[in-house]
Amino acid sequence: MSDTHAESVAFVRKTEIPPAPPPVTETGAIKWVRENLFSGPFNTIMTLLGLYVVYWLLSGVIPWILNGTWEGSSIRDCREIIGDTGGGCFAVLGERWNQLLFGFEYPSELYWRPTLAFILLFVTVPQVLFISLPRKLLILTGLYPFLAYWLIWGGSILIPFFALVGLVLGYAAFTRAERINFAAGLAAFVVAAVVAWWLGGFLTAAAPNFLALEAVDSRNMGGFMLNLILGIVCVSLSLPLGIVLALGRQSRMPLIKYVCVVFIEFVRGVPLITLLFVANVVLAYFLPPGTNFDLILRVIIMITLFASAYIAEVIRGGLAALPKGQYEAADSLGLDYAQAMRLIILPQALKISIPGIVNVAVGLFKDTTLVSIISMFDLVGMIRGPILSSTDWVGVYWELWAAACVLFFVVCYGISQYSQWLERQLQTDHR
Repeated sequence: MSDTHAESVAFVRKTEIPPAPPPVTETGAIKWVRENLFSGPFNTIMTLLGLYVVYWLLSGVIPWILNGTWEGSSIRDCREIIGDTGGGCFAVLGERWNQLLFGFEYPSELYWRPTLAFILLFVTVPQVLFISLPRKLLILTGLYPFLAYWLIWGGSILIPFFALVGLVLGYAAFTRAERINFAAGLAAFVVAAVVAWWLGGFLTAAAPNFLALEAVDSRNMGGFMLNLILGIVCVSLSLPLGIVLALGRQSRMPLIKYVCVVFIEFVRGVPLITLLFVANVVLAYFLPPGTNFDLILRVIIMITLFASAYIAEVIRGGLAALPKGQYEAADSLGLDYAQAMRLIILPQALKISIPGIVNVAVGLFKDTTLVSIISMFDLVGMIRGPILSSTDWVGVYWELWAAACVLFFVVCYGISQYSQWLERQLQTDHR
């Protein structure tokens, strides 16, 4: 074959050419930065402005942290160590950490008790938050509030024990009497619980030192521990109460409906600080002379009522968002009101209401700092009161308030992240 004929034959590949890699500007971090930070003139200007603000903040915060000191017993010692470096006096956190966490008057030898109660919180609460865990562990969750009360406040273990017994017997009586009607079940619950509590009070008075821990008065509670107690208890109580108020507002019975409407609108129209003043001062005038109504209990009641009104409106919005067909489907299945609400309506309404409920919970936890105005030494009260009024730490502000911000941010951010995870887990539609 001649060379001319060989050059005229077309070449055909028997294998596929491997794909060429995409351009560098279309993959990875470069693509993300180009599309999200520098996609246009306006975004470019805003990105550069944001970078400058971040640089300006970090240029002041980083030296303040790195040049700070954790040594010293007063602000004078800090100034001698820091000099002109501009560092922070973090020694106040090392010296007063116990007051920031537990308050000014909680006995130091008993710190292990609230610490143990806080650790047990992480052991018993996940059963409620994560549906993948065994349901049998909910027994531990039910026991936790009574055990935590005994650890933090002390006294005889018979007090929380009979409180638990009263609730268990009341629930058993309710389930039996509910077969007649709901009112009969509610009356049976009240009677059984009151009888059990009365008997428990009699037995506790007869044996006040049975498995007793050293009692701690409520006025000795303080620090971040007080914020956690108020936040956890009030959020836990306000959610079921808010559900009841939301259902009561939609009731067809005029008396129940208007009572719920008046309560919700009144509480939402009054500032929380006003209710706290009522709990602290005004409520005592309506009690019999010599009555000792625990201040923390009064504050818990007021904050719970306040939060439940807002949660009721959030859940009412979730109920209103459900299509009418869901109610009709429940009726077509022959379900009564309680079954329809428990199995069909409320699960969907609560799913829709998760962002609003979490928003109320986060706001409520931060609002627990308002108790410092009624002379309760929570975290903010401790900073504004005993710590800053001490001559040893006069002038130390940023370090204390930064520590308070970190503590509240960790809790609120954790609540927010859990709610987003829960929304993803309950997502059933495919978009």
